[in-house]
Amino acid sequence: MTGPVEPGLVRRRVYLLRHGDVAYFDADGRPVNPRNVRLTERGVAEARAVADLLNGEAIDRAVTSGLPRTRETAELALAGRAIAIEDEAELAEIRGGRFADVVPERALDAIAHAYDGAATGGAWFGHGERFADFESRVLGAVRRLVADPGWRRLLLVGHDAVNRAILCWAAGTGLGAMAAFEQDYGGLSIFDVDADEATGTVRRTYLRAVNLTPLDPAKRERWQTSMEPVYRRYVEARRKGHL
Repeated sequence: MTGPVEPGLVRRRVYLLRHGDVAYFDADGRPVNPRNVRLTERGVAEARAVADLLNGEAIDRAVTSGLPRTRETAELALAGRAIAIEDEAELAEIRGGRFADVVPERALDAIAHAYDGAATGGAWFGHGERFADFESRVLGAVRRLVADPGWRRLLLVGHDAVNRAILCWAAGTGLGAMAAFEQDYGGLSIFDVDADEATGTVRRTYLRAVNLTPLDPAKRERWQTSMEPVYRRYVEARRKGHL
């Protein structure tokens, strides 16, 4: 394996995957608890397409947030491999408030454009978690993983906001670029990390690919952002009196 030219460094590769498609509203348009949602048939197909893409890659560690949708995605993406999937609770999705608490007049910005102000001091996601607190917990987990010398190729299965925050870190942009790093269901990003062999301290990061979707590589079906369908379902739920 070709590594970094600088002595004392080790290069590790992270395959950063968003879980496959899920439904955050039931058939009647009512919001459901996101902690319990499972992959849809399309989500299963997306995860299997990632498995095909990564076939032959010597992945030696796998970590998820532990929520069902990330565990299912990891299991499908790693089908046939003898890898114990680990859970890291600090990689759970950003905590939002209740849809019922969203002021209708502000819903477009609060939901569809939720990431636009992520870098603003004191900004929070809806009525939930503050972006600065969210970034701190996610990157804390990422830094611990990177500092661990026991792997070379890591599959990390996370969530929309989680993966955006990690990509902002890898690109060195801070959360100001969070809205730009679109994360489709089943979207795969790849980046390398050069770390000090002795301490695990990160020296450099290199983005290799961002938001690849093996099931739809030309993005023919990907015209909406990740939050626009959520906003449309919110509007429909309010119209039906579910909120």
